[in-house]
Amino acid sequence: MIEVEKLTKKYGDHVAVDNLSFRVERGMIYGFLGPNGAGKSTTMNMMTGYIAATSGTVKINGYDILKNPEQAKKSIGYLPELPPVYQDMTVYEYLKFVAELKKVKRSEQKAQIEDVMAQTRIEDVQNRLIKNLSKGYKQRVGLAQAIIGYPEVLILDEPTVGLDPKQIIEIRELIRELAKKHTIILSSHILSEVSAVCDHIMIISKGKLVASDTPEGLVTRLKGGRQLMMSVQGEQSELEEILQSIGQIKDYSIQPSKAQGCVSAIIRTQEQDDIRVELFHRLAAADLPIMELSLSEKSLEDVFLELTGEEETTHESDI
Repeated sequence: MIEVEKLTKKYGDHVAVDNLSFRVERGMIYGFLGPNGAGKSTTMNMMTGYIAATSGTVKINGYDILKNPEQAKKSIGYLPELPPVYQDMTVYEYLKFVAELKKVKRSEQKAQIEDVMAQTRIEDVQNRLIKNLSKGYKQRVGLAQAIIGYPEVLILDEPTVGLDPKQIIEIRELIRELAKKHTIILSSHILSEVSAVCDHIMIISKGKLVASDTPEGLVTRLKGGRQLMMSVQGEQSELEEILQSIGQIKDYSIQPSKAQGCVSAIIRTQEQDDIRVELFHRLAAADLPIMELSLSEKSLEDVFLELTGEEETTHESDI
C-alpha cells in the first residue's frame, strides 16, 4: 500500500531523515516511535507530500506522491500535530469546506459529514465555533477532517499531544475504532501510547530506522534471556553446588551479601526457561533460606532506550 524507498531530507548540513525505507500493509496500525527530533514529523510530511524529499521516493497505491500527487493523496487522510482547523468556522462549516476541497460529490457531502461526525463523536458540537472547543474536541475535529473522503490510510502525527488523561484514552479508543476501516500510521514519543494501540512499531533514531517489529517482537528480540537476582542465607559453596546442578542456567556470578551470613547471586537463563520453582525447592531441601529474589526483564522502555542510544534502565518485578 505504501512504499518508502531511501527517503532522505537534508536542511543544509543537517540530515533530518537518512535513507529511510519501509513498507506499510493494509489493515494495521503502525507506530513511528522515536525521541523528539528523531525525524518522525519530517517523514510524515514527506509521505503526505507536504514537503519534498531531498532524495528517495514515496508511493501510495503505486502512485508517486510528488509525480502523481492528486492520485496518491486521494488515499491519504492527514492529521498534523497541530490540527489544521479554522477557528472562526463552526464544526459543520469546516467539515463542509474540507469536503469541497477533497472533491466529495455534493450529493454525498451531507451524509458523509454526518457519518464522520458520528465516528468521531462530535455531533453535539457541530454548530459551535471551533475556537470555543476544548483541545480534545479540536483534536476530534482534526481527525474528522482527515476521514472526510474516506481515505484508505490515516496518518496521525502525535494525535494525543497536549491532551489530559481522559482525552488521551478517548482518542486511543477512537483510533482503534478507525482501524477497522483504515490503515493507520501514527507517530509518538510516548511508549505507552504506541504499545497500547499499535500492531507494528518502527523506531527511528537520528533519522534512521533502527527497528521494525511488533511490540512483543521488539522486546523478545532484545531481551536475551531472564536474569534472576537473589540472596540466600548460607555458604557460597552450598549455593554454587545447587546452581551447577540446574541445567537451564546459562551462567551465574556470586558475590558476598551485605547481610551477615548471606551470599548473593545473579543468575541468567534462556528467555523460555523459568527456574524459580525448581530453585526454590532445591534451596529449601538444602536448608538455604531465600532472603531476596527478583526477576529483571527488559520492558519496551528499555528496548527504546537501547535502540536510540540512550541510557538503559532496568525494570524489576519483585517476587
